[in-house]
Amino acid sequence: MNALTPVTPFAAVLRADNPGPMTLDGTRSYVLRAPGAGTTVVVDPGPDDDAHLRALADAGPVGLVLVTHRHGDHTAGAARLHELTGAPVRAADVAHCHGGDELRPGEAIEAAGLRIEVVPTPGHTADSVSFHVTTPAEPPVVVTGDTVLGEGTTVISEPDGSLGDYLASLDVLEQLGDGVQGLPGHGPVVHDLGDRVRQYRAHRLERLEQVRAALRSLGVEVPDGGGPVPEGVAERVVEAVYDDVDESVLPAARQSVVAQLAYLFSPR
Repeated sequence: MNALTPVTPFAAVLRADNPGPMTLDGTRSYVLRAPGAGTTVVVDPGPDDDAHLRALADAGPVGLVLVTHRHGDHTAGAARLHELTGAPVRAADVAHCHGGDELRPGEAIEAAGLRIEVVPTPGHTADSVSFHVTTPAEPPVVVTGDTVLGEGTTVISEPDGSLGDYLASLDVLEQLGDGVQGLPGHGPVVHDLGDRVRQYRAHRLERLEQVRAALRSLGVEVPDGGGPVPEGVAERVVEAVYDDVDESVLPAARQSVVAQLAYLFSPR
């Protein structure tokens, strides 16, 4: 089993044993506690893996569990961790709360000697949030879930992902992130979140230009006032834009294209 590893003076990470094309080398669960605090906050319990969940419980006592978004590799273990620790689990989506209330946008939580601000960052999913974590003694960090990853780029997930929302969330994180560490749901620590966000935005805009070019080559016009995406266009754009990706990530590529087309064909 992977070991709990400190990443800042008040944050440690435990990587779940669930590697794959979408989870990279495994989902990251974070244990937050200011030095001298009596309890911990766990962010993203991860999969329903008993050894992983018991390791999180043993790092406690756990006073609170927070969730960044609905995906099962972050939430499947939430109910079991609640059983093991009695700690309330809070998420933006009530379906993933266990013994705790929904997270409120902009809410400031005081726990484990820390101030944890709930920052809505929809786009990857509609319920995605990040956590801006501060303490008087140390520089802040931002726990980003899957909105910003430690390597690669994130997927705009069906059915509720939105590229427009995602670009707006990048703007929010850029304001918080210059010179600030990001703690992602997958991959290593991001040492300058603001810089990574700018790279992400440039990548998204480049992909949009590639999609526009593919549409032109297919003879498909984007109506000025928006409109429905023509049937079958998404598959043809995937073939044109993502012809160099591994077959295992083609479903994710298709999700991204669907989100890009929805953005381009939406009313302006």
